[in-house]
Amino acid sequence: MISIIVLSYNSAGFIESCLKAISDQDYRNFEIIVVDNGSKDSTLLSVKKYYPGVKIIENRENLGACIARNKGIDASKGEWILTLDCDVILEKDFLGKIMKAAEASEKNTGMFQAKVLQADKKAIYSYGIYLSNLRRFHDIGRAQADDGRFDRVKYVFGACSAAALYRKQMLEDVKEKTGYFDERFFFLVEDVDLAWRAQKKGWKAEFCAEAICYHAGNCSDSSRKMRQYLCFRNRHYLLIKNEDVKNFYRNMVFLLLYDFLRFFYLFLTNPYAIKAVKEIIKFAKNEGQQIRSFSFAAKKALRN
Repeated sequence: MISIIVLSYNSAGFIESCLKAISDQDYRNFEIIVVDNGSKDSTLLSVKKYYPGVKIIENRENLGACIARNKGIDASKGEWILTLDCDVILEKDFLGKIMKAAEASEKNTGMFQAKVLQADKKAIYSYGIYLSNLRRFHDIGRAQADDGRFDRVKYVFGACSAAALYRKQMLEDVKEKTGYFDERFFFLVEDVDLAWRAQKKGWKAEFCAEAICYHAGNCSDSSRKMRQYLCFRNRHYLLIKNEDVKNFYRNMVFLLLYDFLRFFYLFLTNPYAIKAVKEIIKFAKNEGQQIRSFSFAAKKALRN
């Protein structure tokens, strides 16, 4: 079974089309879980009226994508988890195609990236997450024409959670106290963090060009400055949690230069810049305390 977890937040303009595309799938072994983050519009009324078989988890406020997805995963029954943003439309054979790839994959393949196109069906939204040696991450092919150039992508670091299939076994393996998706991220970059943690535990990601869907993007209507703040902050959360010390020292000059220039720009243009720095410092202190506590417990266990 596939548990399809759809996030919604004031999604009245998208949710019906998203659910219709799921309901029209050729592959039928699935459940749908809509996790709503406190919508004030008619989103929930539409779901309840037209799709009464859908399980709904109602949050009283916008708790962010991470908490919402985690609640959906906790409530799921499937061996596979498909995370979907509410503005994603699946092709009719999407589930069948991606499950064919999943069933033929190696056991340590835990993430499957679909071909996610933009709403115009011409440009690429994401062919997967790419992480460079300088720890810059982006969606492979973003805004490029879907002309076949990227269809044979051999390596992806992780799957874009707007439309990603995860092996439930992998999610359980990498789950932390802060959830499958780290709830401290709120939203943005959380799928990169999940992929990095999975990679460190030996799990792989695979691209499935045959599974096609269309994504409008930013249906939550968050402001540009808010997204800049979250991307800057969460990038540092990501590095603090996952970066290898050797790689950091190897590329330290470039990393610090890039981040200094980026912060300087945000400081001049974004009122959330100082808030981001304060939260990064707090996050680093908390992570340091956890690492020291873990090291102490490990040493004590070895002595015993």
